[in-house]
Amino acid sequence: MPDSPHFDSPQQVADRLRGTGYVPSPRIAGVVHLAERLGKPVLVEGPAGTGKTQLAKSVAESCGLRLIRLQCYEGLDEAKALYEWDYRKQLLHIARAGTAGGDDVETELFDERFLLTRPLLEAIRSEEPVVLLVDEVDRLDIETEALLLEVLSEYQVSIPELGTLRARTTPLVFLTSNNSRELSEALKRRCLYLHIGYPTAEHERDIVLAQVPGIEAVLAGRVGQLVRSLRSLELRKKPSVAETLDWARTLVLLGADDVTTELLADTLPVLLKNESDIALALKEFGE
Repeated sequence: MPDSPHFDSPQQVADRLRGTGYVPSPRIAGVVHLAERLGKPVLVEGPAGTGKTQLAKSVAESCGLRLIRLQCYEGLDEAKALYEWDYRKQLLHIARAGTAGGDDVETELFDERFLLTRPLLEAIRSEEPVVLLVDEVDRLDIETEALLLEVLSEYQVSIPELGTLRARTTPLVFLTSNNSRELSEALKRRCLYLHIGYPTAEHERDIVLAQVPGIEAVLAGRVGQLVRSLRSLELRKKPSVAETLDWARTLVLLGADDVTTELLADTLPVLLKNESDIALALKEFGE
């Protein structure tokens, strides 16, 4: 458990997140509170664009903590995720030691001054608490996913030349996944689980009101209802919350106080990014 927790209750989590513009559900606030108190990572799954990455960013902002982000991709290896040795500095050290006649060159080569830290090790070595975001963890190869297990279970990193480096403070860890592949049971066991799906019309209205300056409550409610209706269609790609916000900002920019059929037709490309989806939406709404 952390020495000085940042949240006293789920309600305080919700209040602080709203202060950053993030509107959490009660479940989100509860899981974040438990994660900090238990010192456990949170695995956040759900469709793309539902606020998974933003949750970690908003938690960091609400607590005044530094955010360390590891963006995952296929082919990510230990050198980019954990650490690597600075070979150029090591070679310079060998050259200098050779001219100076040093006897302990080989031992000195693997000193911490030659260590290049990457996001996972940087979070472990931080003197102050941090938020560690492992974004799109489902993009990792299964072998690389195994690199996370020691970090997530013990908050430590083992380096053969230096030994085990343990965390000075317990980081708040968020892993996001778009469900592109099934994650290992070993990884899931180490985490609390949180699914963030598409919001209800009322919740999306509240998100729009928090994120779009100048929008009226009636228009925000209309946006939430229409986007909810669009997502009920058989679309190739359903609009994300981020696209909802872009659409709401577009409506404010155009000075709209309601969404007419004509205005919807003109602005649908902000929400939908596929021609067949746009055609289906226009057909459904009377065009």
